[in-house]
Amino acid sequence: MIDRPITAHRRDLGDFLRTQRQKLSPADAGLSVGPRRRTPGLRREEVAQLSGLSTTWYTWIEQGRNVSMSSLALSRLAAALRLTRAERAYLFELAGKRDPEEPEDETDDVTHTVCACVDAIGTPAYVLDREWNARAWNRQAERLFPGWLSPGADRNLLRFIFLEPGARALIDGWNERARRVVAEFRAHAGSHLNDAALQEPIGDLLRQSPDFARLWQQRDVMGREGGERTFNHPLDGFLRYEQVTFNLASRPGMKLTVLVGAGIPADGVASDRIGARGRRLEPARAA
Repeated sequence: MIDRPITAHRRDLGDFLRTQRQKLSPADAGLSVGPRRRTPGLRREEVAQLSGLSTTWYTWIEQGRNVSMSSLALSRLAAALRLTRAERAYLFELAGKRDPEEPEDETDDVTHTVCACVDAIGTPAYVLDREWNARAWNRQAERLFPGWLSPGADRNLLRFIFLEPGARALIDGWNERARRVVAEFRAHAGSHLNDAALQEPIGDLLRQSPDFARLWQQRDVMGREGGERTFNHPLDGFLRYEQVTFNLASRPGMKLTVLVGAGIPADGVASDRIGARGRRLEPARAA
């Protein structure tokens, strides 16, 4: 094995595991406590034993060495150390791996609380899942994006931008926005690019859109940082917004996008409540 320099992530990973190991008592892990025990928490060899790993390999991880780590091995470590959901997510984030226990369909479930938050926003707002399908949106967003959020339309943002003819007229500066959107999607998808849920829609776009295929092959990566967004709306004319994007802590992989600024008139655009898969929910009637 060739030793490589210890990176900040590897050091953080080793420090995190050591801290969690020292917090966990042998009794918590179902181990007997000997009379001459001096080590706080668990010993390295005990964590390795509980995880079904070699002591040497585990020691190298704590030391921050650049050793290979599989998602399955990390999952066993998380179980052995009794990590909480947040701690487990942090472990996999530090290791740059996907948690195999992360539900594949987690993005299908948008809670009514999230829908209510989207509904309460007074400007265009929508929630995207990992594949960039719209899962919730308000009336202002539906008015702003005909052909994407209108009834019966394809809810995928990439398919709208590259396959819906009206998108090129609606989105001001389409060429630059399309380039950035592809780079943002690649950064957002990250380690999930090989998932079947992403491979199929990406493959369809590569076949159907030469523009997407060209931009995808450039392998640009950009954060979805927001900024100015302008539109040539068929009904409301030229509109200017500032885009702000938030990660939803309760739904990893989902993002809330809000467009703030002078744009859609206020008359007649009170938001509907949006359901879990983008459907509208009728307002509650008074008893």
